Amino acid sequence: MSAASLSPPTPSSPTPSSPAPAAPSSPAPSSPAPAAPVRRTARERLLAAADELFYAEGVHIVGIDRIIERAGVAKASLYSTFGSKDELVRAYLQGREEARRERLRAGLERFETPAEKLLGTFELLAEAAERPGFRGCAFYNARAESGEDGPAREVADDSRAWTRALLIDLARQAGARDPAALAAQLVILYDGSMVGSRMDRDPATALGARAVAGALLAAATDTGVTTS
Repeated sequence: MSAASLSPPTPSSPTPSSPAPAAPSSPAPSSPAPAAPVRRTARERLLAAADELFYAEGVHIVGIDRIIERAGVAKASLYSTFGSKDELVRAYLQGREEARRERLRAGLERFETPAEKLLGTFELLAEAAERPGFRGCAFYNARAESGEDGPAREVADDSRAWTRALLIDLARQAGARDPAALAAQLVILYDGSMVGSRMDRDPATALGARAVAGALLAAATDTGVTTS
């Protein structure tokens, strides 16, 4: 036997494997199209324009043409929606009143006792007077510009009746002997501090009224309840 036959077999070189085919790339997810801005209705735009201009300048001095120009609607849209300027004034004031009631209800939630809530109405007034563009009571301003009859008087009367009822209820819960009498005194203070805050450009006017309201509350209750 030859030596060649005794030598171990030479290992065969591995056959190089072909690279695996690349997986097809999936398309990148497309970004969602931005949502189209919600276009407000003609009524919403008219009320927004009225709220801005009537409160800043007055319901009498601001004419229909200013409103429709600011709202960007045709004059026909105003009359088909509201019928007249008087009804636009009514809707403006009603919107103001709804916002005021909601603001008061939400603000009073942070006070615990009825006495604190009663006096807290003056603190909330001081906060409102600090806001840029504060021009006092929208209902007082509209009534001063309007006649004895009309939407301004009707909405203003409803607003004052609601405020008086709120104060009577809180005075009763706070233990006042005569809740209606105490509420009547507080309405005078509230009115005065509203006007004073506007005329003097000083929100602290309402806080001064709060101190007076505290003394009235203490005198009106058998326990002399007061808050700091």
